Amino acid sequence: MLPQEIIRCKRDGHPLQTAEIAEFVAGVTDGRVGEAQIAAFAMAVFLRGMDEAETVALTLAMRDSGEVLDWSDVPGPVVDKHSTGGVGDNVSLMLAPILAACGAFVPMISGRGLGHTGGTLDKLESIPGYAVTPDRDTLRRAVREAGCAIVGPSARLAPADGRIYAVRDTTATVESIPLIIASILSKKLASGVGTLVLDVKTGSGAFMAAADDARVLMRSLVEAAQGAGLRCSALLTGMDEPLASDAGNALEVANAIRFLTGRGRDARLEAVTLALATEALCAGGLAPTMSAAETMARAALDDGRAAEHFARMVSLLGGPADLLEHPDRFLPAAPIVRPVSLDRAGALAAVDTRALGLAVVELGGGRTRPGDPVDFAVGLSALAPLGARLDAGEPLCFVHARSVDAADRAAARIRAAMMLRDEGVASPAVIERFG
Repeated sequence: MLPQEIIRCKRDGHPLQTAEIAEFVAGVTDGRVGEAQIAAFAMAVFLRGMDEAETVALTLAMRDSGEVLDWSDVPGPVVDKHSTGGVGDNVSLMLAPILAACGAFVPMISGRGLGHTGGTLDKLESIPGYAVTPDRDTLRRAVREAGCAIVGPSARLAPADGRIYAVRDTTATVESIPLIIASILSKKLASGVGTLVLDVKTGSGAFMAAADDARVLMRSLVEAAQGAGLRCSALLTGMDEPLASDAGNALEVANAIRFLTGRGRDARLEAVTLALATEALCAGGLAPTMSAAETMARAALDDGRAAEHFARMVSLLGGPADLLEHPDRFLPAAPIVRPVSLDRAGALAAVDTRALGLAVVELGGGRTRPGDPVDFAVGLSALAPLGARLDAGEPLCFVHARSVDAADRAAARIRAAMMLRDEGVASPAVIERFG
């Protein structure tokens, strides 16, 4: 099967056969298919789309392009979660240990920041010594002993995805839903999970801001995952404001530690975290009903077991064993901390969440190009939630920066992104469920 004929078939709007897709992906993996052909294939898929059978075939072929982890030796269900990304979304840091405390095993493959959205791996790298790319034995030990390990993808997992994504990123084909689905699910399937919960964001800080577009992605992801043999369901959640009250790598880790230890929990963050935990525990067979699953998750959080699993994971992956007791001793802090306020009173009625994410990036907390270094200390804290009533001069948030100039630039962007009116209404955390 010549690559150009497979491309021609899709270019002309015809469905591809499973064998054709498998052959093309095999060529991507071993180098027989060049970058120009990958680009042409990606554009053909972007313009012509794929039906569910094609999408599943592409997902499975990309999964099988490398190693597939086997967790048949662990005494419990293997579950994972994927989020389409947002601002102040540190859910994984709490969700994985909650699930582990309830008897699940969670080899969570996570990613770095993309555009205005934060990345779980960048957050974890703010913890001194934490290995985001451990060797296989260390990963297996962490999953077995802590019940969870939040790490980055190994080069051995779904290597075809790496080649295809690199080309998509430079050919304006990132937004193709079949390619998005195959990229996400191939890595999850290669990590050996049997149950997957999806957190699909919509709103001003989401990758897909329009709710209808996010619903299409959510349903397509669930249907493809189920077609590929995964137990899968999804939540559509709101990103019209940051999920946590902190945005920035070390600041979000500190926020997660407060959450796990009970020293402070943002209401919307708690709602999304527990809703995803409920989905995973029920789908994984650890709870008979949604109500029982929520009770189980909340108990694991409130009695400290989730915090213990998080601390064990950090230690097993090279981080400090006493991080939860002394986060300020280990997490980096910015030298400049400045309040940002407006000169009039009112209720916070609207937030351009994407602009807040870009403010963090401009402070150095994200990347404008792949490979850019990240400043783990900078970001925003104590972000006011939608609907909050503020007096004149009361902080909208605090900026953590390396210099006064950087703080001033971020403050200007934040003031432009937050709108006060006479009234404001809190945004919904969980909008709907599918699957």
